[in-house]
Amino acid sequence: MDTSSSRIIDLYERHAADYDTDRGRALFERGWLDRFRAAMEPRGTVLDLGCGMGEPIGRYFIESGHPVTGVDSAPSLIRLCEARFPDQKWVVADMRRLDLGIEFGGILAWDSFFHLTAEDQREMFPAFRRHAAPGAALMFTSGPAHGEAIGSYHGEPLYHASLDADEYAALLSAQGFEILAHVAEDATCGGHTVWLARLAAGGTSATGNAD
Repeated sequence: MDTSSSRIIDLYERHAADYDTDRGRALFERGWLDRFRAAMEPRGTVLDLGCGMGEPIGRYFIESGHPVTGVDSAPSLIRLCEARFPDQKWVVADMRRLDLGIEFGGILAWDSFFHLTAEDQREMFPAFRRHAAPGAALMFTSGPAHGEAIGSYHGEPLYHASLDADEYAALLSAQGFEILAHVAEDATCGGHTVWLARLAAGGTSATGNAD
Protein backbone atom coordinates (compact mmCIF):
# COMPACT_ATOMS: atom_id res chain seq x y z
CA MET A 1 0.00 0.00 0.00
CA ASP A 2 1.14 3.65 -0.26
CA THR A 3 3.33 5.48 2.22
CA SER A 4 0.49 7.24 4.07
CA SER A 5 1.37 5.23 7.20
CA SER A 6 4.56 7.29 7.51
CA ARG A 7 2.63 10.57 7.31
CA ILE A 8 0.23 10.02 10.23
CA ILE A 9 2.24 12.07 12.72
CA ASP A 10 2.56 15.03 10.35
CA LEU A 11 -1.12 14.85 9.40
CA TYR A 12 -2.33 15.09 13.01
CA GLU A 13 0.16 17.85 13.79
CA ARG A 14 -0.95 19.99 10.86
CA HIS A 15 -4.62 19.36 11.58
CA ALA A 16 -4.48 19.59 15.39
CA ALA A 17 -6.93 22.51 15.54
CA ASP A 18 -9.29 20.76 13.12
CA TYR A 19 -9.16 17.56 15.15
CA ASP A 20 -9.88 19.45 18.35
CA THR A 21 -12.99 20.89 16.70
CA ASP A 22 -14.08 17.72 14.92
CA ARG A 23 -13.65 15.23 17.78
CA GLY A 24 -17.00 14.71 19.46
CA ARG A 25 -17.25 15.02 23.24
CA ALA A 26 -20.33 12.81 23.65
CA LEU A 27 -18.22 9.87 24.93
CA PHE A 28 -20.00 7.13 23.02
CA GLU A 29 -17.14 4.90 24.20
CA ARG A 30 -18.20 5.16 27.83
CA GLY A 31 -19.50 1.57 28.12
CA TRP A 32 -16.09 0.19 27.18
CA LEU A 33 -14.24 2.76 29.30
CA ASP A 34 -16.33 1.72 32.29
CA ARG A 35 -15.40 -1.92 31.66
CA PHE A 36 -11.75 -0.94 31.38
CA ARG A 37 -11.91 0.87 34.74
CA ALA A 38 -13.65 -2.13 36.32
CA ALA A 39 -10.72 -4.33 35.25
CA MET A 40 -8.22 -2.02 36.98
CA GLU A 41 -7.38 -1.28 40.57
CA PRO A 42 -9.55 1.58 41.89
CA ARG A 43 -8.02 4.94 40.91
CA GLY A 44 -5.19 3.17 39.11
CA THR A 45 -2.89 5.15 36.87
CA VAL A 46 -3.71 5.24 33.16
CA LEU A 47 -1.34 5.38 30.20
CA ASP A 48 -3.27 6.82 27.24
CA LEU A 49 -1.39 6.10 24.01
CA GLY A 50 -2.50 8.46 21.27
CA CYS A 51 -4.22 10.75 23.74
CA GLY A 52 -4.94 13.52 21.23
CA MET A 53 -5.99 16.73 22.96
CA GLY A 54 -7.16 14.92 26.10
CA GLU A 55 -10.88 15.10 25.42
CA PRO A 56 -13.18 13.40 25.95
CA ILE A 57 -11.35 10.26 27.08
CA GLY A 58 -8.55 11.80 29.13
CA ARG A 59 -11.06 14.05 30.86
CA TYR A 60 -13.24 11.02 31.66
CA PHE A 61 -10.36 9.29 33.48
CA ILE A 62 -9.23 12.43 35.28
CA GLU A 63 -12.72 13.22 36.52
CA SER A 64 -13.08 9.57 37.60
CA GLY A 65 -10.04 9.91 39.85
CA HIS A 66 -7.36 8.26 37.70
CA PRO A 67 -3.98 9.97 37.27
CA VAL A 68 -3.27 10.10 33.52
CA THR A 69 -0.07 10.02 31.52
CA GLY A 70 -0.97 10.90 27.95
CA VAL A 71 1.32 10.20 25.01
CA ASP A 72 0.90 11.62 21.53
CA SER A 73 3.29 12.22 18.65
CA ALA A 74 1.74 15.59 17.73
CA PRO A 75 3.23 18.41 19.85
CA SER A 76 0.28 20.71 19.14
CA LEU A 77 -2.16 18.18 20.60
CA ILE A 78 -0.01 17.72 23.70
CA ARG A 79 0.08 21.48 24.20
CA LEU A 80 -3.74 21.47 24.27
CA CYS A 81 -3.62 18.72 26.92
CA GLU A 82 -1.17 20.70 29.02
CA ALA A 83 -3.35 23.81 28.86
CA ARG A 84 -6.52 21.92 29.84
CA PHE A 85 -5.14 19.49 32.40
CA PRO A 86 -1.89 20.92 33.79
CA ASP A 87 -1.88 18.58 36.79
CA GLN A 88 -1.49 15.48 34.61
CA LYS A 89 1.58 14.24 32.72
CA TRP A 90 1.69 14.76 28.94
CA VAL A 91 4.47 13.40 26.74
CA VAL A 92 5.35 14.06 23.10
CA ALA A 93 6.53 10.66 21.89
CA ASP A 94 6.04 8.00 19.25
CA MET A 95 4.38 5.00 20.91
CA ARG A 96 6.51 2.65 18.81
CA ARG A 97 9.63 3.75 20.69
CA LEU A 98 8.11 4.35 24.09
CA ASP A 99 9.93 3.27 27.24
CA LEU A 100 8.90 5.45 30.16
CA GLY A 101 10.35 3.16 32.82
CA ILE A 102 7.00 3.27 34.65
CA GLU A 103 4.24 0.67 35.07
CA PHE A 104 0.56 1.65 34.92
CA GLY A 105 -2.67 0.18 36.21
CA GLY A 106 -4.28 0.57 32.80
CA ILE A 107 -3.03 1.03 29.24
CA LEU A 108 -5.32 2.40 26.54
CA ALA A 109 -4.73 2.74 22.79
CA TRP A 110 -8.12 3.87 21.51
CA ASP A 111 -8.31 4.83 17.82
CA SER A 112 -4.52 5.23 17.69
CA PHE A 113 -2.81 1.82 17.60
CA PHE A 114 -4.65 0.97 14.36
CA HIS A 115 -2.74 3.72 12.50
CA LEU A 116 0.43 1.59 12.81
CA THR A 117 1.52 -0.89 10.16
CA ALA A 118 0.99 -4.57 10.90
CA GLU A 119 4.66 -5.08 11.79
CA ASP A 120 4.71 -2.04 14.08
CA GLN A 121 1.58 -3.34 15.80
CA ARG A 122 3.24 -6.68 16.48
CA GLU A 123 6.18 -4.89 18.08
CA MET A 124 3.89 -2.89 20.38
CA PHE A 125 2.89 -5.86 22.52
CA PRO A 126 6.19 -6.04 24.41
CA ALA A 127 5.84 -2.27 24.98
CA PHE A 128 2.36 -2.82 26.41
CA ARG A 129 3.79 -5.43 28.76
CA ARG A 130 6.75 -3.25 29.71
CA HIS A 131 4.40 -0.53 30.93
CA ALA A 132 1.87 -2.84 32.65
CA ALA A 133 1.75 -3.18 36.42
CA PRO A 134 0.67 -6.54 37.88
CA GLY A 135 -3.02 -7.03 37.06
CA ALA A 136 -3.06 -4.07 34.65
CA ALA A 137 -5.89 -3.66 32.17
CA LEU A 138 -5.12 -3.18 28.47
CA MET A 139 -7.64 -1.97 25.91
CA PHE A 140 -7.17 -1.12 22.26
CA THR A 141 -9.17 -0.83 19.07
CA SER A 142 -8.27 -2.64 15.85
CA GLY A 143 -9.82 -3.50 12.53
CA PRO A 144 -12.22 -6.44 12.29
CA ALA A 145 -9.91 -8.51 10.06
CA HIS A 146 -6.39 -8.61 8.66
CA GLY A 147 -5.65 -5.92 6.10
CA GLU A 148 -4.96 -2.27 5.37
CA ALA A 149 -7.40 0.54 4.62
CA ILE A 150 -7.04 4.17 3.64
CA GLY A 151 -9.56 6.59 5.02
CA SER A 152 -9.56 10.35 4.60
CA TYR A 153 -9.18 13.32 6.92
CA HIS A 154 -9.58 16.85 5.55
CA GLY A 155 -8.90 15.53 2.07
CA GLU A 156 -5.72 13.66 2.99
CA PRO A 157 -5.18 9.89 3.15
CA LEU A 158 -5.49 8.39 6.63
CA TYR A 159 -3.85 4.99 7.06
CA HIS A 160 -5.26 2.08 9.08
CA ALA A 161 -4.11 -1.52 9.44
CA SER A 162 -5.15 -4.60 11.36
CA LEU A 163 -3.99 -8.10 12.14
CA ASP A 164 -6.50 -10.92 12.36
CA ALA A 165 -8.17 -11.88 15.62
CA ASP A 166 -6.16 -15.06 16.11
CA GLU A 167 -2.88 -13.17 15.84
CA TYR A 168 -3.96 -10.49 18.32
CA ALA A 169 -4.99 -13.24 20.73
CA ALA A 170 -1.64 -14.98 20.34
CA LEU A 171 0.32 -11.73 20.83
CA LEU A 172 -1.62 -10.94 24.00
CA SER A 173 -1.10 -14.44 25.37
CA ALA A 174 2.63 -14.34 24.62
CA GLN A 175 2.96 -11.27 26.85
CA GLY A 176 0.91 -12.75 29.68
CA PHE A 177 -2.40 -10.97 29.01
CA GLU A 178 -5.71 -12.78 29.27
CA ILE A 179 -8.58 -11.58 27.09
CA LEU A 180 -11.56 -10.33 29.07
CA ALA A 181 -13.68 -9.18 26.12
CA HIS A 182 -13.45 -8.80 22.36
CA VAL A 183 -16.21 -7.48 20.11
CA ALA A 184 -15.78 -6.97 16.39
CA GLU A 185 -17.60 -3.95 14.94
CA ASP A 186 -19.55 -3.27 18.11
CA ALA A 187 -22.82 -1.66 17.04
CA THR A 188 -23.20 -0.07 20.49
CA CYS A 189 -19.85 1.72 20.08
CA GLY A 190 -19.90 3.20 16.61
CA GLY A 191 -18.77 -0.01 14.94
CA HIS A 192 -15.45 -0.14 16.79
CA THR A 193 -13.60 -3.43 17.16
CA VAL A 194 -12.45 -3.53 20.77
CA TRP A 195 -10.06 -5.70 22.76
CA LEU A 196 -9.99 -5.67 26.56
CA ALA A 197 -7.38 -7.74 28.38
CA ARG A 198 -5.67 -7.94 31.75
CA LEU A 199 -2.18 -9.00 32.74
CA ALA A 200 -2.70 -12.47 34.15
CA ALA A 201 -1.53 -13.40 37.62
CA GLY A 202 1.84 -15.11 37.30
CA GLY A 203 2.30 -13.82 33.76
CA THR A 204 5.78 -13.32 32.34
CA SER A 205 7.27 -10.10 33.66
CA ALA A 206 8.94 -7.42 31.57
CA THR A 207 12.31 -8.87 32.56
CA GLY A 208 11.33 -12.40 31.62
CA ASN A 209 10.79 -13.63 35.19
CA ALA A 210 7.57 -14.71 36.85
CA ASP A 211 5.73 -11.96 38.74
